[in-house]
Amino acid sequence: MPPAVITDTNFKHMYWNICHQLAHQTCNGCNVQPGDLYASGTVSGPEKESRGCLLERCWRGTEPLELPSGEKRAFLADGDEVTITGWCGGEGQGAERIGFGACTGTVLPAIVDA
Repeated sequence: MPPAVITDTNFKHMYWNICHQLAHQTCNGCNVQPGDLYASGTVSGPEKESRGCLLERCWRGTEPLELPSGEKRAFLADGDEVTITGWCGGEGQGAERIGFGACTGTVLPAIVDA
């Protein structure tokens, strides 16, 4: 099956920016140290196409997504390959960007103990 973009969103849609999130953590006693990796969690935008995860994008399975192949899906299946990319910076040719490149994984079947 050819690759399909499931969502395309932007951190600018977050209710709390990263400084607010960090302040919330530290004022509640979280022991944050220099060098700690900090992540936002799911980032969703205002449009259906910018909902931040497949569960939101398909509205808990009630609005399946039609893939380029014509197949309709609402959830990941065994064997699906998922790629997440992320970057920040300017738009357009020559703009400075920083990101983590493509992170890809394959959904494996659950292991069931007999």
